[in-house]
Amino acid sequence: MSLLPRTAEEFSSAEYWEKFFKKRGEKAFEWYGDYNKLCGVLHKYIKMQDKVLVVGCGNSELSEQMYDVGYKHLTNIDISETVVNNMNQRNAERRPGLTFHQVDATKTPYEDASYQAALDKGTLDAMASEEEGALARNMLTEVGRVLSVGGRYVCVTLAQESVIKLAVEHFVQLGWAVRLHCLQEENRTEEDSFALPVFVLVCTKFRQPMPTPILEMCLGEDGAPVRHTHVSELLSAVREHQAYSVLRKRLRTNTDANSNLSLTLCHAKTGLPRYTLTIQDSPPGAKVPRANQFAIFIVPQGSETAWLYSSGEGRRQLAASANFRRLVIVSMHRNQEYTDMQAVQSELSPVVMDLAPPGMPANHQVPFLSVGGDLGWREEVSRGVSQLSGEYCVENVKGEDGELYRRLVFLSNAALVQSESRLVSSNTATSQKKKNKRKAKASAASAAPAASSTSMTVDSGFLCCAHHEVMVACLAMLGVGMPQNKDVPVSVLLVGLGGGGLPQFLRDFIRNVTIEVVELDPVVLEVAKQWFGFQPDDRLTVTLGDGLERICALEKEGGHLFDAIMFDVDNKDSTLGMSCPPAAFVETPILQKVRNLLTPRGLFILNLACRDPALRKSVLERVSGVFPTILSRKIEEEINEVLLCSRGEKETSDTTHILPSLNQAAKNLQSALCSSGTEPSRRPHIDIAELLKDLRIV
Repeated sequence: MSLLPRTAEEFSSAEYWEKFFKKRGEKAFEWYGDYNKLCGVLHKYIKMQDKVLVVGCGNSELSEQMYDVGYKHLTNIDISETVVNNMNQRNAERRPGLTFHQVDATKTPYEDASYQAALDKGTLDAMASEEEGALARNMLTEVGRVLSVGGRYVCVTLAQESVIKLAVEHFVQLGWAVRLHCLQEENRTEEDSFALPVFVLVCTKFRQPMPTPILEMCLGEDGAPVRHTHVSELLSAVREHQAYSVLRKRLRTNTDANSNLSLTLCHAKTGLPRYTLTIQDSPPGAKVPRANQFAIFIVPQGSETAWLYSSGEGRRQLAASANFRRLVIVSMHRNQEYTDMQAVQSELSPVVMDLAPPGMPANHQVPFLSVGGDLGWREEVSRGVSQLSGEYCVENVKGEDGELYRRLVFLSNAALVQSESRLVSSNTATSQKKKNKRKAKASAASAAPAASSTSMTVDSGFLCCAHHEVMVACLAMLGVGMPQNKDVPVSVLLVGLGGGGLPQFLRDFIRNVTIEVVELDPVVLEVAKQWFGFQPDDRLTVTLGDGLERICALEKEGGHLFDAIMFDVDNKDSTLGMSCPPAAFVETPILQKVRNLLTPRGLFILNLACRDPALRKSVLERVSGVFPTILSRKIEEEINEVLLCSRGEKETSDTTHILPSLNQAAKNLQSALCSSGTEPSRRPHIDIAELLKDLRIV
């Protein structure tokens, strides 16, 4: 299988190319290469006996080199009298059969169909900017006239988008076959920021126009052609190769521990993303063993969203642990099949060597690293579309702990796991079996679980999300589990359902609790029921609708107060600095309504995920303006923090005054959870005291 790079760069910008030619000046045309670089493609499409019209020959040595190896039927034309005279004088003695003529390429004196090939090295690029492309179109029309059926226009070009689009559309309209070869520079040592590949455009004239366009891209002179349906697809492939070439040049000449460069490799035939590669360099001054130049780390399937692999800080920690000069971190994509580790290594090896650090010794062995030696395991069990959130998938994955997990992922933000639950066997799964599973040596063959995932159920006693555990632990502040509160009811309003793990945990393990969940998306509710074992009842109800509207309606109705109101709702706009909650949920009027809906002992518990320090400060100021006492519990290795907000007066002392009472409250809640009467196989896996010990007053 071949892989194509896909990155986003500015190669369709006219300004980019203007800058390029301005910087290179006359040297720009050195980039097109000499005979040694081009001979493989030239011999493929131009035969020795062909009559060849060399369009805009200039003072290039290409015609001379071709003549010397046996091309004796070359007609060289250029509009410059000076160039033509110089070239004739230069070749009069050594190459008497090689002639140069002053001819306008848009109006040649040659007969129709009199040539089998037309060779253009940079002339199209130079002419396309003149007269809004009219000059170049006239030249291409003239080339088409003088070529015989089966004849080829072979154009060496840097493939500026406007230029290549002009030529390809021209010949597609005539019904010609169009093929592009991308010639990557293998051993360039020149320091230059414009490390662009040279393309060779080959257009073949047919007797009858083709009914559908033939558009092909080849990597190198002998690469297998990849067929494209539309001109836009071919132009996109050109941009991807140009961007990859620039990235490769940058990586070969520099190291930067803070750059976090990444690229996506796509399946050559389908165009679907297959691998994402992120480059992590060691920082300057790091003590790296001489042998540790370069390594490839394969992220297990299903683990790509983990903090260690998805965050810049995590990747730096991973690279420091591996201790290589450059580490390439490879993530695999959904809807792709991967046979085993050996197959992945074979597939990636030709590509990743392009990303080696500068100065790496030749023939250096590059190790492939992984967790446990296998590729991990992923199984998609459902896919659908929500009108509110877009396409989603439900998948089962094997965690690095050997356990199975079920996830809901919205593909508009595929790097974020929306909801996650642990799976257990429908039969009783003992802890001893789990321990044995962890100890079992991983291999590609054993990557898939022994039991069918269809025989697995969701473990309602295990909360995968750390912030959900903290939100549960915060209920200790209500005195849940205290002897005097044994029969006191607890009412909870939760905005945001997800897979339903949090409300179901509360219902299953806290006596006398009633929960109302507000969920905007009806599809999320159906997914929770079908795939995450969510089962509403008289103690756990769901209201479909907007959370803000529900809060306003409850306050207006009056008569219904809650002991805890929880916000666990995400922001669908991933470009904003706050991913949880949407900004409207922490505006002062809404916060005041939340306060009005709380009982005197009531708590407001907020899952806050804010990357922007200034925005976080603003949110905290608004919350503290309504709730006098706020405690915060940051989630390790995540940007999330849980805010525990009380209606009581603000504490003036430090946490040493609060923690003793919290410790006892934590023990009471822990005892209440564990004595809930649920069967042993569904015990709560949570440590309340551990979760509360890092609470801090804001």
